[in-house]
Amino acid sequence: MAHETATLAAFVCNLKYEDIPAEVLERAKVLTLDFLGSAIRARREAESTPSLLKMLEVLALDGKGESTVFGDSKTWTPAVAALLNGALGHSLDFDDTHADSSLHPSAPVVPAAFAVGEMVGASGRDVLTAIVAGYEVCCRLGNALDPTSHYARGFHPTATAGTYGAAAAASKLFGLSEKQIISAFGVSGSQAAGSLQFLLNGAWNKRYQVGAAAMNGVIAATLARNDFIGSTESVEGKHGLLVGYTDDAHPDKAVAELGKSYETMKIGVKPYPSCRYTHAAIDALIAMRREHNLTPEQVKRVEIGLHRNGITLTGDAATKRHPRSIVGGQFSMFFTGALALDQGSFGWDDYGRLGDAAIDALADKFDVVQDARLEGRVHPFGARVSITTDDGVHERLYADPSGEPNSFPDAQAMQQKFLTLARPVLNARAQQFADAILSLERFDRVAKATELGRQ
Repeated sequence: MAHETATLAAFVCNLKYEDIPAEVLERAKVLTLDFLGSAIRARREAESTPSLLKMLEVLALDGKGESTVFGDSKTWTPAVAALLNGALGHSLDFDDTHADSSLHPSAPVVPAAFAVGEMVGASGRDVLTAIVAGYEVCCRLGNALDPTSHYARGFHPTATAGTYGAAAAASKLFGLSEKQIISAFGVSGSQAAGSLQFLLNGAWNKRYQVGAAAMNGVIAATLARNDFIGSTESVEGKHGLLVGYTDDAHPDKAVAELGKSYETMKIGVKPYPSCRYTHAAIDALIAMRREHNLTPEQVKRVEIGLHRNGITLTGDAATKRHPRSIVGGQFSMFFTGALALDQGSFGWDDYGRLGDAAIDALADKFDVVQDARLEGRVHPFGARVSITTDDGVHERLYADPSGEPNSFPDAQAMQQKFLTLARPVLNARAQQFADAILSLERFDRVAKATELGRQ
């Protein structure tokens, strides 16, 4: 390991809008819109939202500021807006995923960028540049941590590497020097936290800790802006991120082809509101149901083969077979698979079927196993599906789920996903807001665009 912290800081400091390839900027806008759809719907419907708002009220943190919380009617202080937008945007588990690092880059990065962008009067171009900087930092650090090892240690990479990504975005918008960004990363190293313990009982920690990553990134950059001295070598140092958070660090992945190859283009989007490790199997189940005209009564047994990470997150039969909470359902291969096989589709509103006797009965026919054929692949999100019926065994192997860069949805599909989520909250303004985000570079002040995303 050698100077990864400083190398990333220099990249963030020196990145210019004009230097970013056009396709990367376009992808960043689409990813931002996708994330904001989830945040807007979650403001109204996520079951954890009232607790978050009450906490802010009790602690007198709900004072008026100038920063937007998407789908909300009031404006908030920047740090709180970052917290809420990050938590809300991650609550539906419908936000984007970077396969190589197994994290959700928009959830910490986009809220930090908008909060600080509104605070400093930034342009749309400035905010887009900051978002790309944040994506690159958090995805690269996620790669360097090695997601399998990071998960094995019990960490949630969206919250750990994501704190650095949020700090990068905020630092860029503050116009920090390379030295100041190193300090911001140093503070991020003390704040990077996120435990997988939420898996045990379907807890809401996952949502909160990602919002906290967005907020902590803003705080880290603000401290550095005001001459706070943060630790150096936060990534590679003796007690740095790549030492304390993984047993299989790959520091070269943090900086390889930096500024030449963009990890932003490797970010995929979700067609289903659940853990990404369930998606390839859901794709296969829906396709096989249609192809073979399957009904639940015909199905004798279903075996789902996943990568070991998928087993960790979604495949424990003792705790995952019959979930009763939305988080439990989001991380249950049994529930999501049974739902897809039963109805041939899966959307956010289908969590109303938690506890449905027909789904529970179908889930009882599912076994989830580790499949050696899915280990050692470039991406860990594939699945093998075997369905046994009276007619025999039908099997499919999907190396990747839909929505990855090689099957990225077209512009119309992405807008439709956003509008389906946002219209119940924003009504007619949803289309105006979508148009604004997809032309963000035209705004001399980003606040003119974000105000359209308020209820």
